[in-house]
Amino acid sequence: MLLVKPIFFLGLLLLIFSASLCAQNADTAILTRDSTKASPLPDSAVTIKPVVKEKDTVLLKNKLLNLDAAPVSLAVQLKKDRSENGFFYLVAGLALLLAFLKYFYDRYFTNLFRVFFNTSLRQSQITDQLLQAKLPSFLFNIFFVVSGGIYVYVILSHYQLTGTGNEWIFIISCVALTGLIYTVKYCTLKFTGWISGQTEAVDIYVFVIFLINKIIGVFLVPFTIILSFSDMPVINVAALVSLLGTGIFLLLRFFRSYGLIQNQLKISKFHFLLYIIGLEILPLLLIYKGLMIYLNKNL
Repeated sequence: MLLVKPIFFLGLLLLIFSASLCAQNADTAILTRDSTKASPLPDSAVTIKPVVKEKDTVLLKNKLLNLDAAPVSLAVQLKKDRSENGFFYLVAGLALLLAFLKYFYDRYFTNLFRVFFNTSLRQSQITDQLLQAKLPSFLFNIFFVVSGGIYVYVILSHYQLTGTGNEWIFIISCVALTGLIYTVKYCTLKFTGWISGQTEAVDIYVFVIFLINKIIGVFLVPFTIILSFSDMPVINVAALVSLLGTGIFLLLRFFRSYGLIQNQLKISKFHFLLYIIGLEILPLLLIYKGLMIYLNKNL
């Protein structure tokens, strides 16, 4: 009996070990069979749906992407920042200066236009009032120089006659040349009247010139604003209208001056026309040409 029990337990252990080996072999066979079923067939026998190609087809049908066209290379160009804030404040300051002159010298401003539309300047009491107002007359002359100089720069820039360079040099040059021209003209006329003894006739002529200059200075302010900040179609129309209006003012200045002084100086219309061409138009053209040559060489 004592030998039977150890033999029984040993046989039981062998039986359990054998059963575990059989189960392990069965699991290995099942895994091998499953892996054999899951192994892919050769590439030639497999039909795979072109998922990527379907996406490409969807993209090709999209008209916004335009994948059929040839690729285009867009070069990046760095643009320089051109700030026009300074010129805006300059034009705003010009309008503000006119507002101040109108506010503080409202009576002179009103009389200025009344005399301009009055054909008889000799027997007008308003004319005497304008002649006696020295300070307002001087300030409005300064305003004409600034307004006219800025307008000249704007109109030359519109027609691309200013060349390349610093715009502030051109603006200051235009204003300075406008002031220099009329300063020299005033001194020349006064000296001529003193030499010839025709002081009264020269004073009338000078008064008419600077009267219409003041009107021109006021007239050019809205056109300067339009030419500076409007669209190109509006600028083209404004440029023609302003040039035509300025030309009419200048012709009116000469005709009214000739009507007032012809009896005193006894000059013909032909000689007066030669004076206009020789002392009014040609110096302006020569100064402009010299200014363009100088600025193009130094900028």
